[in-house]
Amino acid sequence: MKFFFAALLGILSLQLQAQDAATGQINTIAESEAKASLKRLHPLPRTQSVPDNYDLKYNRLQFMIDPAINYIHGAVTSFLIPTAGSISEVDFDLASNLTVDSVIYHGTKVSFSHSSENSLKITLPSAIPQSMLDSVTIFYEGAPQQTGMGSFVKSDHNGAPIIWTLSEPYGAKDWWPCKDGLSDKVDSIDIYITTPNADRAAANGVLISEVLNADNSKTYHWQTHYPIATYLVGLAVTNYAYYTDYVMLPGGDSFPIVNYVYPEDLADAQAHLPDIERVIMLYDSLLIDYPFKAEKYGHAQFGWSGGMEHQTMSFIRGFSHALIAHECAHQWFGDRITLGSWEDIWLNEGFATYMEALTEEAFFPDNWHAWKASTISNITSKPDGSVRCDDVTDIHRIFDGRLSYNKGAFLLHMLRWQLGDSLFFLGLRNYLNDPLLAYNYAKTPDLQYHLEQTSGQDLTQFFHQWYYGQGYPGYHVTWNQQGAKFFLKLDQQQSDASVSFFAMPVPVEVSGGGHDTILVFNHTATGQLFTASVNFTIDKVAFDPQLWLLSANNIISFNPSLTPDNPNPLPSQLYIYPNPAFSTIKIYTTSIVKIKSLEIVDMLGNIVSSQSFKPSSLPYDINISNLAPGVYALNITTDLGTVSKKIVHIK
Repeated sequence: MKFFFAALLGILSLQLQAQDAATGQINTIAESEAKASLKRLHPLPRTQSVPDNYDLKYNRLQFMIDPAINYIHGAVTSFLIPTAGSISEVDFDLASNLTVDSVIYHGTKVSFSHSSENSLKITLPSAIPQSMLDSVTIFYEGAPQQTGMGSFVKSDHNGAPIIWTLSEPYGAKDWWPCKDGLSDKVDSIDIYITTPNADRAAANGVLISEVLNADNSKTYHWQTHYPIATYLVGLAVTNYAYYTDYVMLPGGDSFPIVNYVYPEDLADAQAHLPDIERVIMLYDSLLIDYPFKAEKYGHAQFGWSGGMEHQTMSFIRGFSHALIAHECAHQWFGDRITLGSWEDIWLNEGFATYMEALTEEAFFPDNWHAWKASTISNITSKPDGSVRCDDVTDIHRIFDGRLSYNKGAFLLHMLRWQLGDSLFFLGLRNYLNDPLLAYNYAKTPDLQYHLEQTSGQDLTQFFHQWYYGQGYPGYHVTWNQQGAKFFLKLDQQQSDASVSFFAMPVPVEVSGGGHDTILVFNHTATGQLFTASVNFTIDKVAFDPQLWLLSANNIISFNPSLTPDNPNPLPSQLYIYPNPAFSTIKIYTTSIVKIKSLEIVDMLGNIVSSQSFKPSSLPYDINISNLAPGVYALNITTDLGTVSKKIVHIK
């Protein structure tokens, strides 16, 4: 152990000289990512982990890790610049159960304190002036404890040991001294991992070298020059098999897809992971180029039942299309632009969920309607809940599949509907290309700003309803037709009182006689009555047939009394439409009336047709195409009695 620190110190002195000269990354995905911890975090995380009085410029992370032992030896060097005056104390986050052996500043040991609150305070012999680059090195060791969703985990696969990290949301300090917040991305990092020769180490960025040491260990050197958030730094060590694929870019260029997988799963990985190439090309076409193409993208298999979007190398358990597409999308939404607060977790997870859904739309179109229907069903399974995370101390709330993932994704789907594809995706590209946000942090108002600037629309009400507000609407559609005039009334009820009304453009499909069309109504108030021209006889009205809107418990009613002069007619108990009819009639009732059976009787009193009904959603469809033209009596038996109606069949 002492040899390790002495060796690190010797290596460090050479690297410091070089550095001084150089310096002049669902319904199942969400559930698996949330179920790792259903308890509240303890102790409660600080909103800003350490005093935000310096800017991290560079980290050198040097670790000795044996995957068979839950232990870490580390030396972490941090180059920083004071931003709010001079500083004589440098603060880091570091779990209190880890032991700090020493802190080196300018080649000399300096004093420090390491509290039970996971705070490491380093006292400098003299203040670092504002805007001056300086550095400290922390030597430490210990057996990291698992918090949150893992932090630093020793497990095994097929009998082989593995150690992997997953720091989101607050777990980086459990295994290395860092600035564990959402305000300061480090500009570049070198990661050195020394491990037994039989193992390989995966991490962020590009593999610069692997060196066989005198003691038969190996040191892997990974390096990234893209700014990176603390929780996106990750490593994994085991007996990996590895191989590289490539994504071809327009113009003939390419970048590598580096895959570190369990040897027992190599054939499975090679069969399924090439799917990532068309996923990246789709995201490139909808958004902007892959954000880290100067380095790589990759996968490292690990022992957790989900995935984690470590920058440039997603950690994944298996190789399903949904998982790899979800984690890859985070390279744009989560890694290039990172959420600026855990309240805004949907900027990561809602986007990744929706981008994965867009791969379903593009590659598996038969699944697209089912994805929308199941997502709506999941969101509306409870009446409340906002996309905004209202408790950032609860991991299960942060990674709530219904709200942060699915409702966040459907918020984007509705924005796409309201803005249209062209403006929606242009707005996303403008958001991703904002020089103040790219490789930095963003919050929901930043996204709203770019969508508004791109579209010219004021989205304040939309975000008030769908991001800050809770619940969803239910629509009651009442309609009538007189000649070529189509009348439609839209009433709305909310599942939660936090939103009084959801203003949205509402699509309604009308069809009949082999014709159909979709009409869109700008719904701004409940009880609103609309008039449209339809030049065919309507026999069916469908609400939101393509599932653009988040809604539930919708009702469609035909009322022959509805007109602009009579916008609030009393609901009929039972009526028939159309009448006269060519081949099919529909029987509409209020929800309290249930039809049991009916008889069709001709003018001579003969029963020409009869049928019974099971409980059914409205309306009831009756085929009369086999009847001769003429007038008939329709005797309808309901749970409230028998009703007789006259119908006319025409050819």
